[in-house]
Amino acid sequence: MAKVNIKPLADRVLIEPMAAETKTASGIYIPDTAKEKPQQGKVVAVGPGTKDDKVTVKVGDKVLYGKYAGTELKLEGNDYLMMRESDVLAII
Repeated sequence: MAKVNIKPLADRVLIEPMAAETKTASGIYIPDTAKEKPQQGKVVAVGPGTKDDKVTVKVGDKVLYGKYAGTELKLEGNDYLMMRESDVLAII
């Protein structure tokens, strides 16, 4: 995991999306035009939370998030998603 020089504010988390699947379980290769947007990733940075709610995810957690959640960022050549912790569905 790369060190990122960004600190999310409040209850926001920075997530590095995992690569999309290139092959199905039965062995069929998926072309680039048919690949779906990945819905899981690794937490890279976490904000301090709000005064009422503390952040429950931590750096290094593998998480699931909604298909259209977050804002896409490109930092130092890598793609990331910045989203609120409430957009994270589960820790896996």
